[in-house]
Amino acid sequence: MRDVNLKPITALGLDLPQVVTLGRWTLTERTDVALASLAVRRGRLADVQALASAAGLPLPPAAMSEQGAVYAAFWVTPEMWFVEAPFASHEDIRRHLLAAFGEAASITEQTDAWVRFDLVGPGLAQVLERLSNFDLAAAPSGTATRTVLEHLGCYLIKRSETLVSLYGPRSSAQSLHHAWVVAAQSVL
Repeated sequence: MRDVNLKPITALGLDLPQVVTLGRWTLTERTDVALASLAVRRGRLADVQALASAAGLPLPPAAMSEQGAVYAAFWVTPEMWFVEAPFASHEDIRRHLLAAFGEAASITEQTDAWVRFDLVGPGLAQVLERLSNFDLAAAPSGTATRTVLEHLGCYLIKRSETLVSLYGPRSSAQSLHHAWVVAAQSVL
């Protein structure tokens, strides 16, 4: 057997996350966030809500996201959320959530299935309107939605007036990154 040294790479295929500054905006590939899906099992919504409260995990309403002390979550469909946590302490996020929810919820690891990009800066709606039909300017902070960018189903989270997160399929990371860069450059 050959002695092979394996090392992790980012979704963009690099050793370190890509950070690009485009005028007043900064686009950052985020590799420091663990992600899991949490789906309520039939008839267990009250149990999941109580367990989530005890674990300090917010379960926001439809089309919203919320940040807790350790966990953040965004709504994806009725009785289902994506849960975020710091990768450094929650690399195996599924194990952490299983300990909190037991048989009340179905939990799946999602970290390596998605790529997350954060776009930071003023006037983000100018960039997003070139990529999606989602009206970022009209949405309040905390909004989370499923939308299409570059013909790909993505999740978009308006964390504040100057910070938007995008989750897209990891296999399409380079296409999504390129789309953000081109859209931002077209506004400069």
